[in-house]
Amino acid sequence: METLSYFDCNVSIGRPAHGLIRPCPSAAELLAEMDRLGVERALVRHALMSEQSPAVGNPALAEAIADQPRLVGSWAILPPQTDELPPAPEFFRQMAAANVRALWAFAEQHRYLLDRFTFGGFLDEVAERRIPLLIPRDAGGPRPPDTWRMLTRLLEQYPDLTLILAHHGPWGEDRFFRPFLEHYPRFYLDISRYELDCGLRDLVARYGPERLLYGSHFPEHSMGGPRLMVARAEIDEEARQAIAGGNLERLLAEVML
Repeated sequence: METLSYFDCNVSIGRPAHGLIRPCPSAAELLAEMDRLGVERALVRHALMSEQSPAVGNPALAEAIADQPRLVGSWAILPPQTDELPPAPEFFRQMAAANVRALWAFAEQHRYLLDRFTFGGFLDEVAERRIPLLIPRDAGGPRPPDTWRMLTRLLEQYPDLTLILAHHGPWGEDRFFRPFLEHYPRFYLDISRYELDCGLRDLVARYGPERLLYGSHFPEHSMGGPRLMVARAEIDEEARQAIAGGNLERLLAEVML
């Protein structure tokens, strides 16, 4: 079996309020943890982005990962009406300068509606630029079935949006998310702790591996659990490498800033 290259799509740096594994306040500590578990690269957000404000956490993330090529940044968004973040042209310019290639929306936690009514043309531009938008499934996002109603409305309004549902838990929600895989070709799933018996094998057999991403939700959970799941799933090696890191690499290469 060829050596897999793991690219974690869901990692937090900083000191989260509820880091259950091993919070990593610095890039050096995070890279050491990645090396310990055999993870080559990570798409990283800062704990302050969700727990305080993107206006604080976004700059903190840019500073934390500066000159760290193994760490790719992700920022969080807020409604443009409050002027807490720069206007779109400057926001995208700053993303490019900080090696930020993805965005997060903590709609419930930050108290806004994630829809066209609030975000208008901003999310049109996010879609046109192929910037992935990650939405948390648990803390920071509404509980099911409200999560899925929100996603349905959002993708009906922005059908070309590259959307990644993150923080998947151990209880399979296939009846919710499989229709999204069928209807929206830019819908992706962070497998996180998708610990359904033979679940990954069945998803690959039915939908292909292209829209499944290795992610861990570290430090809430270990990077090693989903890594082991990908390594041992009954899928072929091409699918395994795609999920381990190839799919995320492709998505981030599409981003235009």
